[in-house]
Amino acid sequence: MASVLARLPASPLMVVNGGRQPVFGTIQKLAVPTIKERQDRLAVIAKATGESSDSSIVKSVLNVWDKSEDRVALVALGFAGVVGFWASINLVTSIEKIPVVPSVLELIGLLFSSWFTYRYLLFKPDRQELSQAVSKSISDILGQ
Repeated sequence: MASVLARLPASPLMVVNGGRQPVFGTIQKLAVPTIKERQDRLAVIAKATGESSDSSIVKSVLNVWDKSEDRVALVALGFAGVVGFWASINLVTSIEKIPVVPSVLELIGLLFSSWFTYRYLLFKPDRQELSQAVSKSISDILGQ
């Protein structure tokens, strides 16, 4: 069983000069919270019980590892995935540094999101069509 205890203040943690100056300014005097401010804090307690989803993921990975005959290929595939992820992050970072490209990609994303909303989400028959397409894709992927 896992548990988390957090105490969250209702007001900002640090007040500079009675709240008249922003926190980003120079700090001249820190105000100590009064007893009333301390009583206004919110206490949050979260407890997890039962089996977590992580254990099922770990069990499925261990099951695939145990059933595999070619473990070297699995390790190579995992390494290739990590290298591919690293390369894609570096590619996106280098594209972001080109001055005009991020703005153009953002415009393309906005246009595509607008089209998708108009095409599939705005009207009820289109939403039903999207739902059918998604459920068909899921059944194809799962082999049902």
